[in-house]
Amino acid sequence: MSTEPRINDRIRVPEVRLVGPSGEQVGIVPLAKALELAQEYDLDLVEVAATARPPVCKLMDYGKFKYESAMKAREARKNQAHTVIKEMKLRPKIDPHDYDTKKGHVVRFLKQGDKVKITIMFRGREQSRPELGYRLLQRLAEDVQDLGFVESNPKQDGRNMIMVLGPHKKKTEAMAEAREAAAARKAERQGRQDIDADVDADVATDADETPDAEQAPEGE
Repeated sequence: MSTEPRINDRIRVPEVRLVGPSGEQVGIVPLAKALELAQEYDLDLVEVAATARPPVCKLMDYGKFKYESAMKAREARKNQAHTVIKEMKLRPKIDPHDYDTKKGHVVRFLKQGDKVKITIMFRGREQSRPELGYRLLQRLAEDVQDLGFVESNPKQDGRNMIMVLGPHKKKTEAMAEAREAAAARKAERQGRQDIDADVDADVATDADETPDAEQAPEGE
């Protein structure tokens, strides 16, 4: 079934409760009168409450209304926060350089407002030393405590040990900050380009205004 409202001559009732183009209440009028007013204003008669008695209709530009509604829905979807769980895998005896690299990824994920599932993978004899993984997870949680918190404490899952970190900032806040930062960088780049353009223009002007060296008379 179509969810589109009935408009103009598709409305089949003897009378309607009419709302004007600015939201003013016109009152209950015959359908013919409402259609006449729609033509007079060069607008559409749109049924906005079909179950009311009588149905409520409004005078509006229906094409413009549909376009604006679609744009609002698109913007809402764009700003919608989706819960994303990133995953980072580590070994119990990870070397310092690799640890810093992995930690950097975790920091980035948390700044983006995403959760992070940290998995410690045990192999061979490492499985008999679960405390190594536990200490590593505790260390990582402390290193990123300004950005996130332990949402799920470390627990053994077969050969792996798993912990989940949650971000302090909501996804929507992180997205808004990212857009502001991008806009600031764009404005800064534009400012530098404008300054460079002004400098180039000044150099060109100075070159045009520099008098040519006087030529010496012939024979000298």
